[in-house]
Formats: sequence, structure tokens, C-alpha cells
Amino acid sequence: MPQNKVYVNRTLNLKRIKYIGLDMDHTLIRYNTENFERLSHTTIINKLVSRKNYPDAVKKLTFDFHFALRGLVVDRKKGNLLKLNRYTAIRNSFHGLKPLDFKTHQKVYKSTYIDLSKNDYLAIDTSFSYSLAHAYSQLVELKDTQPDLKLPDYAQLADDVLDALDEAHRDGSLKNEVRKNLSHYIIKDEEVVRGLEKFKKHGKKIFVLTNSDFSYSKLLLDYAINPFLKEHKSWVDLFEVVITLASKPKFFYDDGKYLKVNPEDGTMTNLDDKLEPGVYQGGGARKFTEDFGLDGDDILYIGDHIYGDILRLKKDCNWRTAMITEELEDEISNNRKAEPIMTEIDSLMRRKEPFEDELTDLMTKKIEKATQVDEKRISELQDSITEIDTSISQLIKKQQALYNPNWGQLMRAGNEESYFAYQMERYACVYMSKISDLFDLSPRTYFRAPRRPLSHEV
Repeated sequence: MPQNKVYVNRTLNLKRIKYIGLDMDHTLIRYNTENFERLSHTTIINKLVSRKNYPDAVKKLTFDFHFALRGLVVDRKKGNLLKLNRYTAIRNSFHGLKPLDFKTHQKVYKSTYIDLSKNDYLAIDTSFSYSLAHAYSQLVELKDTQPDLKLPDYAQLADDVLDALDEAHRDGSLKNEVRKNLSHYIIKDEEVVRGLEKFKKHGKKIFVLTNSDFSYSKLLLDYAINPFLKEHKSWVDLFEVVITLASKPKFFYDDGKYLKVNPEDGTMTNLDDKLEPGVYQGGGARKFTEDFGLDGDDILYIGDHIYGDILRLKKDCNWRTAMITEELEDEISNNRKAEPIMTEIDSLMRRKEPFEDELTDLMTKKIEKATQVDEKRISELQDSITEIDTSISQLIKKQQALYNPNWGQLMRAGNEESYFAYQMERYACVYMSKISDLFDLSPRTYFRAPRRPLSHEV
């Protein structure tokens, strides 16, 4: 399976797409995720101490980028971190920094299917999954091991961590640090700019739709786009429209007012006329589509946030969707390494099946007393199955060691799709690890969805 590729859930003909929309942060502009998540974790912890009166001991918590995974769910009441499959059944669980053992997990959850609409659960599916999940699990661990610190209950811990992160966005704490050290947090990618100019040469209109404010957007676009432009003076000429402070996902279902922004000095004026090429703040999708004379199928929007960029857009607009999942590149690489192991597991499973079938037949006859059965053969079959199961178990551990040490694969929960993968499959027409994967291709590419066999067709 080749890397640097666009993967298809629903057929998409790029030739028919007139406008390509880009989220900015983590989509058009790539971040050094580990550095940024470490900053996010530090900011959360500092705000808990300064704004929520948490004890200074909390400041000793250090960040582990590899603890968590995107797409996990917080059980606010029980203080647990969960990984779900596509049906929202729990396939992995942690309490604090330790996995729940099988017996405890069964006692706590039995065969529970999680209802994510309930307030008991908090889905962590943003680009801040790593810092938020790790900070929460650390606080749960601290609460359990040091009760004298008198930390709040598990649900309040979850709310406080989320509030601290939200406040860091509102007050500019995170972005001010990025401003101070752009090269530490932002990855420049000349190939993205080459691709943008290539697509524009083919008549595609490119627009940016971001929740970041104008000054921060200008800073990043000046830094990561302008130095590589060959056919345009600046990003203002490259992009048909730039919409800042868009308040996604609200942008997709609400008719907000547009302000026109002067890109020279950032001053704004009310927009009373039709949209035209330029820089704006606020607004809504309906006016954008109508003013530029577009149908939803004329627009492809690309983002990295399953809820804010993809899910609500798909539910409230009929724009086409593409999702950036940067973890995908490592996952595909690890899948390749795991192929020989999986081949061996499949071979052992095929060896085991006839033993299981024979044992089932013998045990059925024994219980029904239809005929005399060979007890020695039953024992031999059970021993053979146990031996193969032990080998399979060792291989599974070897395979899982290639992925996240706590949660395994991003896109799978055991043999099933993870809930994150299911959402992406359901709401994203195509997906990729980075935006240059799309821009490496021809703007006339036809993405054909593979035929998915049903269980009875395999």
C-alpha cells in the first residue's frame, strides 16, 4: 500500500470541483505536533493552577506525547479513558495512567455500548487530543494516589481541563507562544505552495476558511506561504477568498455577518454587498455559496477536525469533504511492517479452524449422546487449539508493539474499525495524511470509491 496517497470513501471527480477550501491550522499550515502539544499541555496545567486554584504539585506533571491517541473518549464520571470501535463498544480502557485489567473492565462496563450524546462522555477528536487526554489522565492518577491534594471529582477534572484549553484559545496563550518561535512550531512546506499554484493554473479557485483571527492568519501565511510563491506576489493574490474568525462549525449552519478586512492594515468594514475575492471575517456558508454562484458539489473543503470541519459540514451543507489525518502516514508505515506478522496469524487461524470444527462436532455429539465419542481425540484437539492460540497471542503482542503502546492502531480497535475511523469513513469523501498528498496529483484526478464487499460476499 503506497504512502503519500489520497484514500477514497466516496467517488469524487476533481475535474468538476470549482472551489477548494482549506482549513488553515494543521491543514494548510502544518504544525510540529509534538512541540505544539507539549505547549498545549503546559498551558493547560498552568491555567489550572493560576485560574482554577489547583495545587502547585500539578506543575510537576510532564508531557508524554505517546501516551494518548486521537479519537479517544473520556468517561467523566468514572475517570476513565476509552477507545471505542465503530459501534461505540469499548475495546480498551485506562484509569489514570494504567490500563483497566480484564476483570475490572468487565465489572465496570460489561458489554456497554457508549451513548456519546450523554453528558457522561467527552469525545477527544481534535488536534489537541494528545495534551488533553494526557493531562486528564495524569490528574486522575494524582487524585487517586494523593488524596491529600483534594482535587475535584473526575467529572469536574474533565471540565476544568477542557475549560483551560478553551481559555488558552480565547486569550491567545497558545498563539502568542507560537508567534515568539515560529520555526519551533510551524513546518514550512514548499511542495504545498507549488501544488496550490499548479491547481490555480488549472482554473481551481482556492479559499481559506479558518477560525483563527486575521492577525494570526496573516502571520502564518506570510511565514509559510509567501517565501515559496513564484507566480503570485503574496497569499492575498493566491487565494480567491480568505475567511478568518469563521466560528466553525457554526459557519456551516448559521447566517453570520461578513466583515471585509483590509489585508494591509487589518481594518474592517461591514459588508453589505455580494462577496467578491478578498479577505473577510465571520460569515456563513449559505451566502458564500450563493454569492459565488456555486452548488455544494462544486466545493471541496479540506480540514483536520472531524466535528468542526467535516461532520457538521456534511450534515448542514452539501459541500464535498476531505480530511487530513497526519497520524495516517505512520500508521500505514507500521501496517507494512506488520504484514508478515498478520500473514502468519492468518495462517495459524486457518490451521486452527478445522480443529475447532471437529471439536464442535464431537462435543455436540457427546452432549446429545447421539454416539460414542473419542475422549482422547477431544483432549488432543483442545491441546492443539491451545498451542495455536498461544502462538497467535504472542504474534498479536508483537504486532501491537509496532503501534501506540497503550492504544494500538489509530484506525482499528482490534479487528474492527475504530470509532474515529468510522466517523471519517462516514463523513469524509476522501482522506489523506497531509495536504500535499492531494496537490501532488493532477487537478483532473477522478477518485473512484472501491466496491466494499458485504459479509456474505466475502
